Amino acid sequence: MTFPRHITKPRWYEFVAKKLNNQRMKIGIVHTNDYYNESTIYEDAETVDIHFKRVAKNIQWSDLFPLWIEESLPRDSQPCPEIPMPRFDEYDDLDLIVARDPCGSGVENRTFEDVIRLQINLVVADLLVRNGLKNLESDPPVYVVFIGSCSPMRELFRCEDLLWHEENFWIYKPDLRRLKQKLLLPMGSCQLAPPIAKPGSTDQNNIINQPKEAYVTVIHSSEDYVCGAIALAQSIIQSNSTKDLVLLADNSVSAKSLRGLKAAGWKIKHIERIRSPHAQRTAYNEWNYSKLRIWQLTEYDKIIFIDADLTITRNIDGFFVYPQLSAVWNSRHIFNSGVMLIEPSTCTFETLMEHRFKVNSYNGGDQGFLNEMFIWWHRWPIKLNFLKDFIVIPDLVHEIPEDIYALHYLGLKPWMCYQDYDCNWDFEEYRRYASDSAHESWWKVYKAMPKELRSYCALSRQMESRLRYARRVARNDSFPDEHWKIKVQDPRSHFLS
Repeated sequence: MTFPRHITKPRWYEFVAKKLNNQRMKIGIVHTNDYYNESTIYEDAETVDIHFKRVAKNIQWSDLFPLWIEESLPRDSQPCPEIPMPRFDEYDDLDLIVARDPCGSGVENRTFEDVIRLQINLVVADLLVRNGLKNLESDPPVYVVFIGSCSPMRELFRCEDLLWHEENFWIYKPDLRRLKQKLLLPMGSCQLAPPIAKPGSTDQNNIINQPKEAYVTVIHSSEDYVCGAIALAQSIIQSNSTKDLVLLADNSVSAKSLRGLKAAGWKIKHIERIRSPHAQRTAYNEWNYSKLRIWQLTEYDKIIFIDADLTITRNIDGFFVYPQLSAVWNSRHIFNSGVMLIEPSTCTFETLMEHRFKVNSYNGGDQGFLNEMFIWWHRWPIKLNFLKDFIVIPDLVHEIPEDIYALHYLGLKPWMCYQDYDCNWDFEEYRRYASDSAHESWWKVYKAMPKELRSYCALSRQMESRLRYARRVARNDSFPDEHWKIKVQDPRSHFLS
């Protein structure tokens, strides 16, 4: 390659030129200054400025990830804001794309800078896919060089695809089929992710042949959720799933409990727990970063993680076709990490570990941290992770919908209550989580379990003493739902007459 004498040949250029056997390159220039345009790449390369309209300044991150969308309406009736793209048919046969990537705001309350960053990353991704997928088997690959102090958006450009990094330069050779799948999805959670393939289809746009997939949950720090994990496994099996079931457990889980979890259907993997650096000591979420170890399960292509306080009410195997990170909305611009699809990766796990002390978590736990690490996520319907929380639903009975896929038991867990009714009714601070129909749904799974598994859901004397005390308080305060009047017949009770 020949350069003017006053300009030093960029090291990134040498790297890509070698990869392309020093052929004459056609380079697309995205959002850079003059130093990286045609005056720098002099004789042996052709450069093309990629023109596109800058996204409107009145569009904010909250427009792309809104507080709420009406999921029952057709997608076309509530479109996402427009993020202008180039006229892609004018830019073909590119060998390399060079783009300046802004860092974004890097804070919880995201700004217009994050919208600009997303636009640039999407422009680059689309250029790569359109130029690289024409003759994938015969043509040389298309590379991208990002210029900036921050890496490009990890949601689009995977760490596995990073070939070279030095100072402010990042060279990627993306997996174009995976990248194309992400471009089929909306600009944000302003719309539900559309069906990528028919439920149960094995097509997946030829991304992975015969993918290895699993449902995964985690138990750490105590055995409080052993019963919940057993019920979760049984509910997945009862839904006729064909996927593996994997449970990560630390040394707080006894040998007896591990036997029960294995009998329920889980493959057990032992882990060292990870402390949440932003949680208070002894807080409920102190060790919730242990969930990050799911990215270490690299024997699987995709994982749907499910918290142990959920049950599956109908088969969800078809949702494995979606890419990382797919989840259900929680509030504001964030997703709920209780059910989410991820793609295991050693370098992603290492990235998460590297950032866990630097990146804040709004709630001190894994959900707050993951929402900072994966700001661009794909919105699954609420019925895939229906939160048992009726604070904003004008329903005194608290009935759950019939068409949900998975039920998330917030508040006191069913196995910590009597079978007869949801004990959340008897606790003033938990009444928002009370639902007899949800409670009945969990016990339906329990009653379908083999009898030897039910013993792991025994009601301890300590738990029952708390329930009896709450019933007395509810009776003395004359709670209007009058659940405290129900005669307890749960055979697990220690005090039945």
